[in-house]
Amino acid sequence: MTTNADPQELAKFGELAHRWWDPESEFKPLHQINPLRLAWIESYCPLAGKTVLDVGCGGGILTDSMARRGANALGIDLSTKPLKVAQLHAMEAGTENVEYREIAVEDLAAERPASFDVVTCMEMLEHVPDPASVVRALGTLVKPGGWVFLSTLNRNAKSFLLAIVGAEYVLKMLPAGTHEYARFLKPSELAQFCRDAGLELEASKGLTFNPLTQRYSLGADTDVNYLLACRRQP
Repeated sequence: MTTNADPQELAKFGELAHRWWDPESEFKPLHQINPLRLAWIESYCPLAGKTVLDVGCGGGILTDSMARRGANALGIDLSTKPLKVAQLHAMEAGTENVEYREIAVEDLAAERPASFDVVTCMEMLEHVPDPASVVRALGTLVKPGGWVFLSTLNRNAKSFLLAIVGAEYVLKMLPAGTHEYARFLKPSELAQFCRDAGLELEASKGLTFNPLTQRYSLGADTDVNYLLACRRQP
């Protein structure tokens, strides 16, 4: 099969890879939201002793933090430079129980079906040509009874104004061109992908940013950023 990846997207994140662990860089939002999404994951499935997979891991911010919570963590991505940064950070920080591989999620699903207690795919689906293919692979990789956690961007006028115009061009929180509006996914669309992959939607949550306090918070507003918690039935 043709690899489900956009070479321009891989190159874009590859060029920024050396800044991944700088909390004041273009990746500042990822550093800010990571404690929120990590706590949200653990509210459904405590990570200690679990085998976890982080799909589209980039420089490993979430992967590393899950390993530090006691999980045996594997992070995968198709962008070479961020993976090298993730591996280097793990060595420098002394993070145990973490591994990184350059492999497509569909290929890993064929290699290791039903292998993971927890599978995460955060801020990635809006960067691939075929998100449904990714979700099918997630459903294959998770064990029966295991959890899949996803996050992405909603597709509507508000998300265009806030996530692209506001974040990229006005507040300059992200580099211009980080996101392509046409690739945003409505929660109903992503939920259908999950059901088609044998995953049952358990919960959803919105992620919002307050420009006055410069803080992110989780709540009921899924208009822009949102997260889904799904489970593969035993």
